[in-house]
Amino acid sequence: MTTPELAAAPAIDGQPERRLHPMSWLFVLIQQLKQFILPILALFLFGRGDRNDLWGLVAICILGAVSIWQYYTYRFRIGVDSLEIRSGLLERSLRQIPFARIHNVGLHQTLLHRIFGVAEVRLESAGGIKPEAEMRVLKVEDALALEALVRRRGRVDAAAATATSAPATPEFELLHSLSNAEVVRVGLISNRGLIVVGGAYLAMNQFGADMTSDLIESWGRTLFGMVDSYGRGHEVAATLFLILVFLTLLRTLSVLIALLQYSGFRLEEHGRRLTLERGLLTRIRTSTPRRRIQSWTLREGMLHRLFKRRTLEVGTAVLDNGSHSQPRSLREIAPVATPQRCDELIRHLAPQVQWPPQTWHRLHRWTFARLFVPQMVWASLLGAIALLGFGPLGLVFVALWVPWVAYITWQHATHAGYAIDERMVATRRGWWTREWRFAEISKLQAIRFGQSPLERRLGMATLLLDTAGGNALAEPLRLNFLPEAEARALQARLGREIARNTLRW
Repeated sequence: MTTPELAAAPAIDGQPERRLHPMSWLFVLIQQLKQFILPILALFLFGRGDRNDLWGLVAICILGAVSIWQYYTYRFRIGVDSLEIRSGLLERSLRQIPFARIHNVGLHQTLLHRIFGVAEVRLESAGGIKPEAEMRVLKVEDALALEALVRRRGRVDAAAATATSAPATPEFELLHSLSNAEVVRVGLISNRGLIVVGGAYLAMNQFGADMTSDLIESWGRTLFGMVDSYGRGHEVAATLFLILVFLTLLRTLSVLIALLQYSGFRLEEHGRRLTLERGLLTRIRTSTPRRRIQSWTLREGMLHRLFKRRTLEVGTAVLDNGSHSQPRSLREIAPVATPQRCDELIRHLAPQVQWPPQTWHRLHRWTFARLFVPQMVWASLLGAIALLGFGPLGLVFVALWVPWVAYITWQHATHAGYAIDERMVATRRGWWTREWRFAEISKLQAIRFGQSPLERRLGMATLLLDTAGGNALAEPLRLNFLPEAEARALQARLGREIARNTLRW
């Protein structure tokens, strides 16, 4: 899935009903086998060798027949302004999807897809839990042509809806790309290696706790044997060396995962739509209208600052709960980029807002107390446990812990703030890991005013601002620890703006 293929892709509209690729049944079969692969493997590997083991073959034959059935009963036709999909034989279904309602076009290619020169296409609408249509599979040329057709005909004006079937090659602008060196930086900055190690540990526990404990015990004996080989007086140096080796292996694993996920990363602008393509073995291509972007997030951790980079993410109106363990919607438009480049991308894609804001407002003067009191509660519980378990030595640890927590809390309270103008509302937070988030006021759809008992006591409040769609697990835009009067005034102001403007997403 590259740009030259898109340029050379023929238009496929104006055709009668068509079938999917002849090898579509194979990919449907593989998708179905993923749900039953573990029981079938268990039956083959741990079966008793009698006739009952043949039920696994029977299940595979049934799934294969169902896959072929779906291939022969699946039809699609591209009309002037919509896509029609007909499926089923006993229970027939006809779906008509207007191009104007398709907000995201996702192309998915695994290594097997690339061998056969095909791609899976998912068409999604704003806020949809499931894709409006999943087409397994089309030729790459047809998939790219369908994406271009949706991009061209998904406009409101009638002239675009009645465009000819052989348009000129669409122009595009490359907004951001990642070189191999930048992809390596993504791996060094991220903690994906630790996530994989944790997932492997949980998976091993599913096969038995004894396997995990035995493996850890074996590795522990090996490592401590290596430490003992250094001789007396070198135990600390040897232990630090082993920890360094472990951290190096984690970062190496993170770099390998980043190479698999972000190799060939390209963010392109095709008219009013953004197209993102990435992946080494599995290629992901997603296309979303620019106006579907609901919120923006900038992140900067300690490793980001070491490499002088930031991460730029967006939230769109398509729910991010897709299959294949891959995000369905546009999310990371710049996995790593310089702060100046991130600001340039924001100003280019959202020219109606002023970024960065000229003025940041401070939070409530008792923000430090609001953050520090819960930490002191945990420190008290920790002190009680340490006193019972370690005696006075445990209290020494807690006495050293409290000043450090107070320093971190003070830094968080100092760096937090918010900004608001006629177009957008923004917030910033964090010290060790910093985060900036903002959204256009016209994209807001709900405002919630909240106060905890401690906040009521301190005279502060929190505003939660929701935008359309987005990930259900993602945190809404939050204005924390505002003076109560100021929070109520902002709620009234934003409420009037939302009521006056029509939500367009």
